[in-house]
Amino acid sequence: QVQLVESGGGLVQAGGSLRLSCTITGSKFSIGVMGWYRQAPGKQRELVATISRSGMTISADSVKGRFTISRDNTKNTVYLQMNALNPGDTAVYYCKAVAIGEYWGQGTQVTVSS
Repeated sequence: QVQLVESGGGLVQAGGSLRLSCTITGSKFSIGVMGWYRQAPGKQRELVATISRSGMTISADSVKGRFTISRDNTKNTVYLQMNALNPGDTAVYYCKAVAIGEYWGQGTQVTVSS
């Protein structure tokens, strides 16, 4: 059974940093694209950043220059380094992985206070 376990969320002041991690376990197949999405209260889930197995990345305009996605294929883990956080970044952050099927993590809360 494929599981995605996220960690690293929390409460931080504006201007601060957090690093999210997501580890995929139980997959019999190579992990393809991995990514982070977020959903703020009352809003639709939106893409934050994705990274291919070879390291090609796509980021939302709202996080470019502040957030960096990376991955360690040997650990089936994807990271999201978030710097210069602002209250607009407050949301539940979800990890997603594609490995034949599409899998989601349970979400981790990120709250940025002003």
